[in-house]
Amino acid sequence: MSEHHYEFEVKMACGGCSGAVERVLKKTEGVKEVDIDLKAQTVKVTTSSEVSFDLVREKIGKTGKEILSSTQVD
Repeated sequence: MSEHHYEFEVKMACGGCSGAVERVLKKTEGVKEVDIDLKAQTVKVTTSSEVSFDLVREKIGKTGKEILSSTQVD
C-alpha cells in the first residue's frame, strides 16, 4: 500500500497548540504518523494513499491554527 507524505508550516505558539493539531490528525482515519516540531513550526504527516492533501489541510485548519505553507512531499 502506498503512502503520502505532507509537510505544513503551521503557526503554533505553545505545546497546547501543537497538541491540538496532533490530536485532530491522529483521530483522522488513514493518518499513520504525525511529527510536529514546535520550534520549527512544522507538521509532517504520513498517510495511507486514500487520505488526500486537502483533507489533512482541512483538519489542521479546523484547529484554528494558521497554515503558512503546505507541500505534498511525494
